[in-house]
Amino acid sequence: MSPCRWSWFLVRVFVPTVLAPAARAQSSQDAVRQKFIGTWRLVAIEGTGRGTGPDEHPSGLITYDSTGHVAVQISFKPNRPAFANGARAGTVEEKAAAFDSYGAYYGTLSVDPAAGIVIHHVEGSLNPRDVGKDNVRYYELEGNRVTLSIADDDQGRRLARKDTSAHLIWERIEPR
Repeated sequence: MSPCRWSWFLVRVFVPTVLAPAARAQSSQDAVRQKFIGTWRLVAIEGTGRGTGPDEHPSGLITYDSTGHVAVQISFKPNRPAFANGARAGTVEEKAAAFDSYGAYYGTLSVDPAAGIVIHHVEGSLNPRDVGKDNVRYYELEGNRVTLSIADDDQGRRLARKDTSAHLIWERIEPR
């Protein structure tokens, strides 16, 4: 095959065959990520784990923005007591109670539509141990709700979707 014909073959046959699937995957990723963009209010936490106890009535917000960032804040108990003498002068017990009843982190996100997961890459967190961690969540988008099921088992392993036991249900907040 002459160099000219070889170049034609590469450009017309080989390159689209290799690049087209990658472009489609990126397009699918971008389309799904667009569906997450906005602010969502926590409706419920179902299953087992933090936020499902009888004295826990969680509320919270999760925000996904167009730059690929996510921020999450959840208060696990209503009417959290204030520090008697301010946060800086709080007792060890007051600080522990505040820490135990609240969760917050921020970072970037990636989406894997084929696996049905969204990954929150934690850059900052109320719990310093979580910085650098990937919070993997199975997702189900339905109308104005998204359910995020915790896919990691705190042992570094990913659970199968059917084995997840904590499901956070979020409802989109419409712009004012």
